[in-house]
Amino acid sequence: MARKLTILEVLLIIFFLTVLALDIFLMFFVLNIEATAFAPECPEIPESERIDCAPGQVVTEDVCRQQHRCCWKPVSDINVPTCFFPRNWGYKVIDSQNNTRTALEFTAHLKKLSFPSLFGYDVDEAFFTAEYQTSNRFHFKINDTNNIRYEVQHENINLFNRTNRAINFNYYLEVIHKPFSIKIIRKSNGRVLLDTSIGPLQFAQQYLQLSFRLPSATVYGLGEHVHQQYRHNMTWKTWPIFTRDAAPTEGMINLYGAHTFFLCLEDISGFSFGVFLLNSNAMEVTLQPAPAITYRTTGGILDFYVFLGNTPEQVIQEYLELIGRPFLPPYWSLGFQLSRRNYGGINGLKEVVNRNRLAQIPYDVQYSDIDYMDGNKDFTIDKVAFSNLSNFVNELHNQGMKYVIIMNPGISNNSGYQPYVNGSTKRVWILGDNGFVLGKGYPGWTVFPDYSNPTCVEWWREQFSAFNKILQFDGVWIEMDEVSSFLQDSDRKCERNSLNFPPFVPQILDRSLFAGTLCMDAELYWGLHYDVHSLYGYSMAKATHSAMENIFPGKNNFILSRSTFAGSGKFAGHWLGDNAATWDDLRWSIPSILEFNLFGIPMVGANICGYTKNVTEDLCTRWMQLGAFYPLSRNHNGPEFRDQDPAAFGEHSLLLKSSRHYLNIRYTLLPYLYTLFYRAHTRGDTVARPLVHEFYQDPATWDVHEQFLWGPGLLITPVLYEGVDLVKAYIPDAIWYDYETGVAMQWRKQSVEMQLPLDKIGLHLRGGFIFPTQQPSTTTEISRKNSLGLIVALDYKREAQGELYWDDGVSKDTVTEKYILYNFSVTSNRLQAKIINNTYMDPDNLMFTDIIILGMDKQPTNFTVLLSNSPTPVSNVNYNVSSKVVKISDLKGLVLGQEFSIGWKLPVSDLEKFNCYPEDPAVSEENCRQRGCLWESTTLPGVPTCYYDTIPSYAASNIQYLPTGITTELAYLGAPNSARAASASGSLSATVSFLQLSVIYHTENMLQFKIFDPTNKRYEVPVPLNTPPSPSGSPENRLYDVRIQNNPFGIQILRKNSSTVIWDSQLPGFTFNDMFLSISTRLPSQYIYGFGETEHTAFRRDMNWTMWGMFARDEPPAYKKNSYGVHPYYMALEEDGSAHGVLLLNSNAMDVSFQPTPALTYRTTGGILDFYIVLGPTPELVTQQYTELIGRPAMTPYWALGFQLSRYGYQNDIEISQLYDAMMAAQIPYDVQHVDIDYMDRKLDFTLSPNFKNLSLLIDEMKKDGMRFILILDPAISGNETQYLPFTRGQENNVFIKWPGKNDIVWGKVWPDLPNVNVDTSLDHETQVKLYRAHVAFPDFLRNSTVAWWKTEIKELYLNPRDSTKSLKFDGLWIDMNEPSNFVNGSVKGCSDEILNNPPYMPYLESRDKGLSIKTLCMESEQILPDGSRVRHYDVHSLYGWAQTRPTYEAVQEVTGQRGVVITRSTFPSSGRWGGHWLGDNTAAWDQLKKSIIGGPGLPNRVWKRKGKPTL
Repeated sequence: MARKLTILEVLLIIFFLTVLALDIFLMFFVLNIEATAFAPECPEIPESERIDCAPGQVVTEDVCRQQHRCCWKPVSDINVPTCFFPRNWGYKVIDSQNNTRTALEFTAHLKKLSFPSLFGYDVDEAFFTAEYQTSNRFHFKINDTNNIRYEVQHENINLFNRTNRAINFNYYLEVIHKPFSIKIIRKSNGRVLLDTSIGPLQFAQQYLQLSFRLPSATVYGLGEHVHQQYRHNMTWKTWPIFTRDAAPTEGMINLYGAHTFFLCLEDISGFSFGVFLLNSNAMEVTLQPAPAITYRTTGGILDFYVFLGNTPEQVIQEYLELIGRPFLPPYWSLGFQLSRRNYGGINGLKEVVNRNRLAQIPYDVQYSDIDYMDGNKDFTIDKVAFSNLSNFVNELHNQGMKYVIIMNPGISNNSGYQPYVNGSTKRVWILGDNGFVLGKGYPGWTVFPDYSNPTCVEWWREQFSAFNKILQFDGVWIEMDEVSSFLQDSDRKCERNSLNFPPFVPQILDRSLFAGTLCMDAELYWGLHYDVHSLYGYSMAKATHSAMENIFPGKNNFILSRSTFAGSGKFAGHWLGDNAATWDDLRWSIPSILEFNLFGIPMVGANICGYTKNVTEDLCTRWMQLGAFYPLSRNHNGPEFRDQDPAAFGEHSLLLKSSRHYLNIRYTLLPYLYTLFYRAHTRGDTVARPLVHEFYQDPATWDVHEQFLWGPGLLITPVLYEGVDLVKAYIPDAIWYDYETGVAMQWRKQSVEMQLPLDKIGLHLRGGFIFPTQQPSTTTEISRKNSLGLIVALDYKREAQGELYWDDGVSKDTVTEKYILYNFSVTSNRLQAKIINNTYMDPDNLMFTDIIILGMDKQPTNFTVLLSNSPTPVSNVNYNVSSKVVKISDLKGLVLGQEFSIGWKLPVSDLEKFNCYPEDPAVSEENCRQRGCLWESTTLPGVPTCYYDTIPSYAASNIQYLPTGITTELAYLGAPNSARAASASGSLSATVSFLQLSVIYHTENMLQFKIFDPTNKRYEVPVPLNTPPSPSGSPENRLYDVRIQNNPFGIQILRKNSSTVIWDSQLPGFTFNDMFLSISTRLPSQYIYGFGETEHTAFRRDMNWTMWGMFARDEPPAYKKNSYGVHPYYMALEEDGSAHGVLLLNSNAMDVSFQPTPALTYRTTGGILDFYIVLGPTPELVTQQYTELIGRPAMTPYWALGFQLSRYGYQNDIEISQLYDAMMAAQIPYDVQHVDIDYMDRKLDFTLSPNFKNLSLLIDEMKKDGMRFILILDPAISGNETQYLPFTRGQENNVFIKWPGKNDIVWGKVWPDLPNVNVDTSLDHETQVKLYRAHVAFPDFLRNSTVAWWKTEIKELYLNPRDSTKSLKFDGLWIDMNEPSNFVNGSVKGCSDEILNNPPYMPYLESRDKGLSIKTLCMESEQILPDGSRVRHYDVHSLYGWAQTRPTYEAVQEVTGQRGVVITRSTFPSSGRWGGHWLGDNTAAWDQLKKSIIGGPGLPNRVWKRKGKPTL
């Protein structure tokens, strides 16, 4: 029966309850006042920038607004926070200071603003510390001012030398005081890398939060998870970080390791930075599209490190310098490793080992899982199932193999189990409230070593040492070290406190901190399990490393750990855990492997063929192909599942053959792989490397996660999807050689479909790198005794570099004491092997015996080895012309550790020499080499002494073969080293760095390809051609096939039915500068016709080193002189008689060179390269197709086929009348009379001389007898007149060519005389021009207004409405001087633009030494196209006659009402649509008679012949 309370007791109870109620009331009152006093500032915050105010919770508007005092705004996207932080949350700076001694440290006291608490126990005063640690490393942390909190202790960070400070920092800090935030800014460009103002600082007892706005959404890292892709998805993804024994599966769950580091690529410059939070508490990280990242952690402090780099790789190097670089693995651990759980005893194990050795599988390491143990207990052997295991291990060692065993942390608490007894005595177990913490593991009930306790480490060392005496294992893999416990919820008794049930739980698996592990209030040497849980695997790996060092002093150890933390890579590698035999898991392994290389754990791989589920042979085959190139190549599967070792599917299985093949390749490349690990160990490089680290300039690589690299040079493209052998792959911007054939891929910088049947994986070597190799064998112990070799993959400059690190493969301190380090390089046709360090003598007297060189584009000769300054010829050289591969075998005397070099020559046949200095045939060797070209004296006429190397200037990438054509991007590669220093002086104007190639299949017999600048609009010829609006015809019926070539770039066009290559520009010298464009092509035969207008000695072109210029010029026909017209068109015959035609649609000054290769080179001074090719196949069909393209010739009036008579120098109309009478009397067939400028008054167009006052009557009379009259017109219009309507109206209509940017006419002088002067014809031409010629303006016939004006003036000439007696009823017109010709050079006042008038390259033209403006206009003169765009006369000069012809022809038809005729002196392709042509001012010589035949048939225009006008 209960005792009654006394009155005093009752009063005391009442008093206590009253005080308690009052306290509760006051607490709520204060909180309510605080909450009421805080007014959230909720401006219009973009959805992408919202920071969640209720992470992981579902809250109502009332809770959000009234309780949390946050902003509320629902949106349709459920991922976007509805309840989000206002702008005035966080802390404020109450005082701050810089360290006055060093100015490298900044501190600030922070005070919490008056916002309500979200998770309780907010820290009222925080302390911010910032350190400028190195040039590229910045450190800041936020701690509790008044209370000591848990901080991660990290040996590398604590060893940081704080006195070794850099002076030049690549960043600076900005601090905003209220609300407190910081910006970390890159100094070089002012870019804000991190900005915490996007969200508030939160600092409570068990909830810490900080957000960063990022400059880019290109983010990598954070782990360990299955991310499925390497680059993070920034659309509201939250990733928990808390070590957990959870199999890698789809979903956003936390896995075995804890890695808070991420890397952000800023842009294509490569500038990158990394962020590392040194915190081991349970946390989550949210990524959002702002872009921004938010860390939320449940304890510790906010301890951040920021690393800057010029490249992603440099950021990783900076990060690993802080946390510790990875261990150098023993050489044998790079070999293939085999494992499974439950071999079924020693006999099953032996069977698997024997069948793989019998199958000659390269194979170095055999594992045992827990089935070797007695009752699954560490440090025991099941003596029944694994009897004589120790003897078996000795057999493995005798065969050159190694043996690795598993160890788990869970120690059975069996009182008879000696490790437990020893550990209990030393009290090494994790503690709880009731003594040692118990859990469950494979042995049953277990205790857990506290590896953070030095006493425990010593106990662990002792157990290892004792067990190794029983079983001589070589390496250890540690599992269950998350730490993992099998206890179910019903078995555990975790106390309900704030550690086991904190106010905030990240989105971890099961949303429970102690699920699958120990209670959070357990105690370790380093602190509470709540704080150090994620460090358990790190501490176990460190302790195991110590234990292995004790067993193998002075040796590099091999440890694998399932659970990892920042810095674990110093001690251990990692496998990706208990994956499954699925295609998904195969695929997902690559992003994880790349991430662990970011985390500083490059010795990483997935369980090849999967741990759970029965694998199919196809999947295992694909996985073994990929796994052969995991840094850690281990096949491991779980109990009760079928065997999946390489020999498991039979001796004839594809799995076995493929595995053996690719493992042999792995073993061949082990020297290269070992060197990569050396660089990881000494510099912090990645080994398995994402493409973005090497090709960050290319955004297409940023997302690649189904391919990866070994270091910088080996590209691995696996097949990752079931039933697929056509793989979508990305080929980065480099030359890539197929590993097995040595042939260079044509693809570059593009996505492709790669054919990879079931027995193939994509392996490609990057040009520019040298790969050390070794003859493979079944173990590394044997292979390390085999001969060495090199694979040299040349880049476009015919250069390469590489290195080899070599030591004994096992010793610990070799990297500082005993090793060989080679630097290999190829430049100037010499392979150099330089020794950087040589403090190791290999006992096997290794030698370099085989060298393979890929990409040797010319056949090399005279190979010589230089060893100890003694040259020796090399005889065993094989060169494959088609694959461009050199194989040098059976080399002697190239001992490992000695320097050597191998040189060779690359002779060039005269026929393959393409002129690199066409502007100066007598160029000096110095000037030639300064341009980056080759020089060789010669006595053979025409052969250039200065010629291009075959080193390409451009590389083709993103080649897209489409049904209607091809598109390709071209990137300038830069000059070779020898030319870089003098590139400015040697270059012919600025190089265009990025080009586009477009091939269009217009019809079945006609195609176009053009090369142009896609970023800067360049001049293109405004001549309309007759191409279909869209490609027509069927692919099957096309006469041609087109291929884009690379290394060097070229276009190859084949005639399908004969496979004849009709165009092949894969030749040296392709150039695309601003004012110099050049392209060469091989020709199918020596039979080439066309190009004009120049005088040729034969219809067929002379191919013996001849050069011809093309630029419209008033130049009478003479050998090799460019004359009136421009026709960059040729027809070629092929060996079988087929024909094709090629037009270059370019109107700039140019020349073409022929050489007996046979080959042709175009050089032009501007515009673009725009080619049209017609394929006949007969010569007549070629001409028909060409004229269909440019326009059919005008239909000539029948009368124009009759004889025509003309001369310059008729004195008056009476002379013409008398001539006509004489012709009639002689009965000479005679249809057409021409009248030259004699009929004009003072040679002014549209006027009539008094001497020809009756010309109108004469024309009428003669026409009654069936005659026709053709009058001449010149384009130049006199400006020295007072009543000259053509000029007046021309000025009114703004038709004349003017100076750029001005309204001033470009004045010249031609035929018109000044008024009121008497011309003394006895004077020389130049004096007459100076004294008597009027200033003339040149109509711009490209202008629309000029066309209308010209037609009006022609109509007035025909009708003359002011004086009908002067109307001249002509039947046709001939237009002369329309190159345009000018009797002064450029203008009456000269020219001002030196570059345009004397361009860097002057084509092979008449008067080339005087410039382009000789006898014509200044090249800077401005003309206006019909669309209103302005062009330089420099570009359109050769179009002047073409532009005049059409309006003249149209005017003739309009005024006569008949078909009419126009004869023009200057022509361009398609001029024939409107006019005929006469061959110009020839001379009365037998030579000219013969050559007139050549000049006629070569052009598709009507050719007219008239008596010559005297030349000037």
